[in-house]
Amino acid sequence: MALKLPTSLSPSKVSTFTDCALSFRFSAINKIPQPPTVATVKGTLVHSALERLLALDAADRTVDNAITCLHDASAELDTDPEWQELALNADEQAVFFREADVLVHKYFDIEDPTSIEPIGLELHVEHELTVKEGSTVTLRGIIDRLERDANGQLVVSDYKTGKAPAEGYQQSRLTGVHIYSYLCEQIYGERPGKVQLLFLGGSPTIVETIPTEQSTRQIERKVTSIWSAIETACERDDFRPKKSRLCSWCSYQQWCPEFGGNPDDAPNYAEDPDRPARSNGFRQP
Repeated sequence: MALKLPTSLSPSKVSTFTDCALSFRFSAINKIPQPPTVATVKGTLVHSALERLLALDAADRTVDNAITCLHDASAELDTDPEWQELALNADEQAVFFREADVLVHKYFDIEDPTSIEPIGLELHVEHELTVKEGSTVTLRGIIDRLERDANGQLVVSDYKTGKAPAEGYQQSRLTGVHIYSYLCEQIYGERPGKVQLLFLGGSPTIVETIPTEQSTRQIERKVTSIWSAIETACERDDFRPKKSRLCSWCSYQQWCPEFGGNPDDAPNYAEDPDRPARSNGFRQP
């Protein structure tokens, strides 16, 4: 039986389908929410703190004010369902907030926020991409920070609270910001002069690259190819698992054939309009 196509693609969905088609089905089609983890909730918190910091006047973007921004963001956790679901005890909460504090401090090791000229923070972008004649897909996402550099060129920045990958894996991690570069070019008629990932975990590192005509066309071809593969998989109800080291963190193992499960046993929350929605919008580390 054919499955219903998702309504859009995002950098995270592109990454999920590339990593494991079956995981994509569970998250994007069955709409099974993944449980929050300490890492993802912490990532969301640090993103919120940095968003607040960069919204201040340049001269006010100090370390002390950054910690104030972190405390303000932390105060809102009490009503956050993902935070409540973690159910951390007092000691675990102390570690959580201490580690978030360290990440915010590390941000200042790799960048001077007073030199940033943001033109968009947590910026929602989307574009209707023609994948074939008469068929389009909405490509959308949220850019952590869009700014102009000293030369007036656009720069796409994305925060990561995890450690930077080894050099051989860095280019694959840049796919998301390359997609944002493509979206900026389609929406604003201007290709960014640079895209970058700011890794705050471990030894803070900035991984950056310059988008080109070739890289832009590669992104367009990649997204088109992935959407075509998703259409075929939906038509045939054939989303296959890909076993890898990522399986260790996957919350869908109980329905995965690689672990003795049956995908048909997975709940289909997309067909339950009365089920309360959960944002599942936490940031990946």
